[in-house]
Amino acid sequence: MKTNLHPRFILGAQLMLSFMLVIVLPSCEDQIETTYTYQTQVPVFIEVNSFREADIIIEPGIPLDQPGKIYIYGDYLFISEPGKGIHLLDNTDPGNPQNLNFINIPGTGDMAINESILYADNYVDLLAFDISNPENIQLVKREKDVFPNLYSNEETGTIVTYKDTLITSTESNMRWNTWGRPTFRTDMVMLETAAYAKSDGGQSYGQGGSMARFTLLGGHLYTVDEYSMRVFNVESPMDPKYLSDINLGWGIETIFPFKGNLFIGSMTGMHIYDASNPAEPREMAVYSHITSCDPVVVNDDYAFVTLRNAAICRDGANELHVLDIKDLNKPTLLKAYPMDNPHGLGLSGDYLYLAEGEQGLKSFNVSNVMEISDNQLEHLKNHVFTDIIPGPKSLIVIGPDGVCQFDYTNPEQLKELSCINVAN
Repeated sequence: MKTNLHPRFILGAQLMLSFMLVIVLPSCEDQIETTYTYQTQVPVFIEVNSFREADIIIEPGIPLDQPGKIYIYGDYLFISEPGKGIHLLDNTDPGNPQNLNFINIPGTGDMAINESILYADNYVDLLAFDISNPENIQLVKREKDVFPNLYSNEETGTIVTYKDTLITSTESNMRWNTWGRPTFRTDMVMLETAAYAKSDGGQSYGQGGSMARFTLLGGHLYTVDEYSMRVFNVESPMDPKYLSDINLGWGIETIFPFKGNLFIGSMTGMHIYDASNPAEPREMAVYSHITSCDPVVVNDDYAFVTLRNAAICRDGANELHVLDIKDLNKPTLLKAYPMDNPHGLGLSGDYLYLAEGEQGLKSFNVSNVMEISDNQLEHLKNHVFTDIIPGPKSLIVIGPDGVCQFDYTNPEQLKELSCINVAN
């Protein structure tokens, strides 16, 4: 039987065995123990045919449960439920978004939209949906076996996925040593303002947050996982075609497009790729930093990179790095600013909005990048936020508790328009 065991899966199995040994080994002394209960994800094996043969069900809108990524296209707001599906909302009025329907997509995590065609992952496959009529969403193509899996058995057609599970343990640190992967709820691994970004080919794209792993540029879809970037030709939007897989190293997290280039955030730095030939993006430079979680947004002159301290980020720094990228071949660190626990960020003109996790949302005037800390505008602490989209109608911010929208016509004083909270 042919199998392909990924190193992360082997490590996970070792951690599980270690945890079991800790439980069964007897103690020679009486001790007072504290019980900890937390949510994690454990591996579950499924057959590929089981999800390929199942119908993709479009159902009426349902409450948010575990929001993951946000995306906008025209007057519509899309919110992913990692591993479950995508919510579609009418966001014509950001003060009163209307929940339209829910696309059930098991194994999904990311999305992008090109000419009313929604691309989303379905375990190892890429799906394309026609959403031109939100009341009649249609699956138009399945591109098979384009995404990697930690474990695969070619003979049986088996892959591994993950299931949310509550774990009870007497070890307080065990919640950081999960044998599967961290739960999306505790640490989600999520453009200049325009709901439609025109490519050189005239196609209209949607807009994702800084935590996105899917993006569109020049008639091509780019997706990143922990190790690589995949390239798809989507010049014919309904017919995405897988082209290539580009190895990027390890710890890859996010991808951000800007003026023909791709900026890729990783745990060890930022990669810059020239996508002027969109089918064959070329590496231009790599900026390295201490191991930390790392999304990035850019403008013509500067890249703004957040570094975050978290268990899966190997306890790195909590900082905002500003890089000079006037020469894309030589990105240079100008200054690092201490932050609380920065996650995603959004840039609109001279204003930077930064999600600080449990510390809320911060805003800065960055017209002078050497004095950002002296130009903090607001610090809103009443929500947990992890990613941001500065949209044409509102500033959209997501966190484990839901999605909020703010009027930011006055960048120095955000005005809350609405919040969609997770179901109790």
